[in-house]
Amino acid sequence: MASFAARCGVDEASQVALRAEVARAIEAQGIDLVRVGWCDLHGVLRGKSLVAGALDGAFRSGVGMVSTILLKDTSDRTAYRVFEPDAADALPGFRFANNLLLLPDPASFRVLPWAPSTGWLQAQAWFEDGTPVLLDTRRVLQQALARLEHAGFGLRCGLEVEFHIYRLRVDGDPSLDPQRAAWPGEPPSMSMVHPGYNLLAEGWADMADEPLRIVQRTAQGLGLPLHSLEIELGPSQVEAVFAPTDALTAADQMVLFRNGVRQALRRAGYHASFVCRPPFPNVMASGWHLHQSLVDRATGRNAFCRDAPASGTTAHEARHTLSDIGAAYLAGLLAHGRGMAAFCTPTINGFGRFRPNAMAPQAVIWGRDNRGAMLRVLGAAGDPATRI
Repeated sequence: MASFAARCGVDEASQVALRAEVARAIEAQGIDLVRVGWCDLHGVLRGKSLVAGALDGAFRSGVGMVSTILLKDTSDRTAYRVFEPDAADALPGFRFANNLLLLPDPASFRVLPWAPSTGWLQAQAWFEDGTPVLLDTRRVLQQALARLEHAGFGLRCGLEVEFHIYRLRVDGDPSLDPQRAAWPGEPPSMSMVHPGYNLLAEGWADMADEPLRIVQRTAQGLGLPLHSLEIELGPSQVEAVFAPTDALTAADQMVLFRNGVRQALRRAGYHASFVCRPPFPNVMASGWHLHQSLVDRATGRNAFCRDAPASGTTAHEARHTLSDIGAAYLAGLLAHGRGMAAFCTPTINGFGRFRPNAMAPQAVIWGRDNRGAMLRVLGAAGDPATRI
């Protein structure tokens, strides 16, 4: 009988060498526990920790996971009544909190730099009949990229991620006190790692050197293309910038970075917050910038770059900087800007960033190297780094 992986369309013959490579790495580095992780709809890593000996079976048969993990709101409550009689009609495949299966990808294996003797594998969710779970956000991206590839293009992305780092105070964490357990729990008591209001200040970078070094070691230990770490304007706010890569890899790297940094800093007595506006009086909101360009799959060239400005255009027109394809891409983003807002800013907290003079979009507009616009066009004719 074919394995579950084979029923899902995974070519197991092509994975034999990869699985053997994982087994050798586990033995050589003394790995005795492997976390199988999957990213939920809110960007949180879920999964199970397997003893090393159980990994071979997981590659073939998957790892069981309750399906309601896909149906959570941001408080981790199940948002759908899966035990109601009509649940199967509204949510095919999710009736009665049934099982899904996670299939780990051996090519994603990493050794976690902050957790002793622990490996990590990325997985995707499948129904038990071998069909893909289309609600999986990684699957949504894969389908979009497949349509883009059919049109002859690939998507290239670069990330700039703003977040806050706080030092946990030694007077205890109320969220771990059983007498004060609540849903959601109380926030921990914290202090800042730098006072803020001095953008890119080297002195503040020195104050925050210990946690920033942890961020650096974590990102590089995970093999992420970290480019720089910077002091942002807000109190205790920092930014991490990454080299560009293909869109799916960039999305996977964002998940790895965010969750890895949280865990590594927590072990060292710090708290990393990627929420847009932490609940403090004078906080500066965090955003993250997504640099985008298309790659011509036939030539490998940046499809947004044009050799010379379009005839008769000025710097205020898109085709002065962008190719015709790039201008069309820009127009598409503008046309769908209102609808995209629900996905780009999926929490009420995030909408607190949209205010005047906050370098956050107030309107569906574009500008040439204008940080106040929703879409910022960078580059020039002949510049292979031209992007949105």
